[in-house]
Amino acid sequence: MQAEAPIDTTVPAQSQTPHLLGTRKSQLALWQTRHVIQLLSAAWPTRQFAEQHFVTQGDRIVDTPLPQIGGKGLFTLELENALRKHEIDMAVHSLKDLPTESPAGLAIGAIPTREDALDALVCRGNHTLRTLPQGAKVGTSSRRRAAQLLYTRPDLQIIDIRGNVDTRLRKALAADGPYDGIVLAYAGLKRLERADVISELLPLEIMLPAPGQGALGVQCRDDADSLALLQPLQDAETAAAVTAERAFLAGLGGGCALPVAAFGQLSNGILILHGRVTAPDGAHQIDVFDRCAPAEGAALGQKLATQALAQGAARYL
Repeated sequence: MQAEAPIDTTVPAQSQTPHLLGTRKSQLALWQTRHVIQLLSAAWPTRQFAEQHFVTQGDRIVDTPLPQIGGKGLFTLELENALRKHEIDMAVHSLKDLPTESPAGLAIGAIPTREDALDALVCRGNHTLRTLPQGAKVGTSSRRRAAQLLYTRPDLQIIDIRGNVDTRLRKALAADGPYDGIVLAYAGLKRLERADVISELLPLEIMLPAPGQGALGVQCRDDADSLALLQPLQDAETAAAVTAERAFLAGLGGGCALPVAAFGQLSNGILILHGRVTAPDGAHQIDVFDRCAPAEGAALGQKLATQALAQGAARYL
């Protein structure tokens, strides 16, 4: 008589209930969430993880510029409410979309390794920013991008553009479309394997990224179990850089819709931070720089914000 197979006792009973990760339904949001699920599954092979899809207010209102309807927080509110109600266990966001202060009871539990933070220009005629025709129409919904574009090319016409990455690319590349070019985050195009459409990667001297651009923020309830679950995903170098960037933004008022840019990077164990505030019409630009130990990034971000304000940044905010 054949012996019965032994019962597998290596998987705890509670792991049979999957941990739910909330996500918007855009292709980029789904990619980001599935990437985090892969990281979690590698860190916790005996546990299960699954997606829970949401449609946010920002997804529903597609014909109005973001700053006029409340900024990027419109993409996070439904997910945060679901976290509080224990309907999901985590939510995956582009870190640049998250406010600089975490809502009560919630936390950013992990910031995984960052993707490239640059911005990319996409043009039908494969133009660079320098070779775009006089008075060209460039699409962006970001005041930060618009201001920096106008600083370099004051002749450009900046036109608002909304929609997910695929929608924006269709609008940009349509032969009869209203745009001569659009600006998107390089990270999103790489993640969706659409880097082939890029006409130019905009250098940092021309287009400094949004604080946290290229990084993901995994939001959770602010409790020991949730934070322990996400701890293996934390990338120390990325976290140090984006902490400094977000502290710079917080020191200037903290709004996602402000014409504020920042980029931090580690070099030989030193954190170097570059902050920028640009007049909305591109007429003036304030740049501040400094360096510190990685653990002191938050203080450095606040220090550079104070320096920018001393140079007159408040009138642009």
